[in-house]
Amino acid sequence: MSGYGDFAAFYDVLTADVDYAAWADYLLGVFDRHGGARGQLLDLACGSGSLALELTARGVDVIGVDGSQDMLAVAREKAEEAGAPVMFLCQDMRELDLYGTVDGAVCMLDSLSHVCETAEVGEILRRLGLFIAPDGLLMFDVNTPYKHRTVLGDNAFVFEEDEFLCVWRNRFSEARCEVSMQLDFFLEEDGVYTRYTDEVRERAYSMTTWKKLLAEAGFDMLAVYGERDFDPPTGNAERWVFVARNRAINQQKGV
Repeated sequence: MSGYGDFAAFYDVLTADVDYAAWADYLLGVFDRHGGARGQLLDLACGSGSLALELTARGVDVIGVDGSQDMLAVAREKAEEAGAPVMFLCQDMRELDLYGTVDGAVCMLDSLSHVCETAEVGEILRRLGLFIAPDGLLMFDVNTPYKHRTVLGDNAFVFEEDEFLCVWRNRFSEARCEVSMQLDFFLEEDGVYTRYTDEVRERAYSMTTWKKLLAEAGFDMLAVYGERDFDPPTGNAERWVFVARNRAINQQKGV
């Protein structure tokens, strides 16, 4: 899993095209569609907190969890400026440990795709089963194998922003359907360019694998959607959105 060290300082600029308000509306619409309670939700891998703040603005009590202290520093600053009462916890997803249960959980923007070992994904889902209330909903999205092969692949991208220049280079492994990404940021400081480098890996699992892992963790899969819609994903979909319900039996298991 990536640490998002240097990347944290540039993350919000690189993701400026993400419509977090629309994502928040969509998430809550999915919860309503499937009868999920949403009084208190876990935003797992909350990053810089943009989605958590949008959910809070819509009356949701949010707990944001992320493994990067750098990302959470940005999130806490944004929450303080907005006067948003979000609880942020620094935890590795694989070691999730909340104080009690939540009504449901979301894990968005392909965060689970960054977990590149199947057993570790299974452990994360198992722990989510422990802390989501019986019959509570889990919603997450992931990159698809199609996106890894045809969109990310062995490609390179350049982003020229007012604040920095980013060179993004990918290496694709067909055997694991995994993309290793090197991001080089060039930031001008007093006429001198300083280079910051971060590395990120993402793995695209098959639909069969996701169904198996959810079932083994005690979740009943309710639906798979395309990106921010209620239609089944097409063959060239770049994102799968999963909705699953936690079985009450999970609450009898120990951490």
